[in-house]
Amino acid sequence: MTFTRKTADLVPIVDTVFSIVELAKKDKEQNGEDKVIDATIGSLYDEEGKLVAFDNVFTHYDDIDKRTKAKYATSFTGNPNYRKDVYRWVTRDKIKTLAHSTIATIGGTGAVSMTISNILDKGQTLIIPDIAWGSYKLMASQFELNCVQYEMFDDQNHFNITSFKETITKTMANQDKILVVINDPCHNPTGLSLSNEQWAQIIQFANECAKKVPFVILNDIAYIDYSYDLENSRNYMQNFDNIEENVLISIAFSCSKTLTSYGLRCGACIILAKDPQAVRNTEIVFEKSARAVWSNIPNAAMENFSWLTTQNKEAFQTEKQKYIDLLKQRSHIFIEEAQACGLPIYPYKEGFFITIKTPDNNIRDKFHQKLMANHIYTVCVNKGIRVAICSLSLTKVHGLAAKMKALM
Repeated sequence: MTFTRKTADLVPIVDTVFSIVELAKKDKEQNGEDKVIDATIGSLYDEEGKLVAFDNVFTHYDDIDKRTKAKYATSFTGNPNYRKDVYRWVTRDKIKTLAHSTIATIGGTGAVSMTISNILDKGQTLIIPDIAWGSYKLMASQFELNCVQYEMFDDQNHFNITSFKETITKTMANQDKILVVINDPCHNPTGLSLSNEQWAQIIQFANECAKKVPFVILNDIAYIDYSYDLENSRNYMQNFDNIEENVLISIAFSCSKTLTSYGLRCGACIILAKDPQAVRNTEIVFEKSARAVWSNIPNAAMENFSWLTTQNKEAFQTEKQKYIDLLKQRSHIFIEEAQACGLPIYPYKEGFFITIKTPDNNIRDKFHQKLMANHIYTVCVNKGIRVAICSLSLTKVHGLAAKMKALM
């Protein structure tokens, strides 16, 4: 007997990340920290193996008056100053002509979920990359949507624009709207970032499709503030000004990653379109979703973000840059050693993760078991093994590629 809705998915959720985390934890307890390589969690860790919590973020947060922390936000759509500051922080004046609105969300996940649940109707199809964050599929299932995947890479290991177009074209033949997820820059889990030219192609294709059906791009930018070229990390957004009236863009931003404040659950959804009324119509629906699902965003988290990105911007960016530089070191070592020993990886440019290329998931699973048997803990993704370099010290990165290659 069940008391949930008839269409509810009753298959228990298996969180592949946290289940492996528990195995790694037990291994450390039994065999010691030095013997175990734990490349599972997608959070930033320092060289001593401790979770990074930026001093600039949390020193000021601790100083915020307890009543500010206790009270509700000004609105369920977010504090006005936060909404303004998030838009400015995310877009950096790269978008010149589009109407826009910003709604505060429970982390970047809230922005992704809000978009998926409110754009498509039940039974329609969400389009995602074939190598992607697993929660996209879970959300599609929860909202009674189908899910199809475009191939991330072609035979030359380049972004597969052909598969992207073909998958969308096939979906268009069966439904009257398109919603496609593009996790960029710093793609989770491969570390790919698209070029400005590739984004220009995407927007051009979206405009062509929009002559027939409404076209929505969900741009998940969770890791954007760890781009190795921060100054130019938003340049691709200049292409957004070229969208036609039947195209809408929803940007999902995560304070969790940007501020190393994973538990404070703060983010934003930025709606962009040519037509102000189209933005307003979407905003109304998203506002109702926010009110119905979470009602309010942590007030002090929003106030802290605004202070950090305005009054304390330089100090905050300086502290964050130290860890971006550390990520660069870690990724450079791993990639250089992977190339030297012949360990196949997907194209990596920047970000928290590098993914070992294993196109056959059966082979991947056997490889994953061998790794764990040798005290190396990673996460299985479709067609690959995700290595969270964000959580590995330089000492543990050194030699890891060769160890993994020897177990393939």
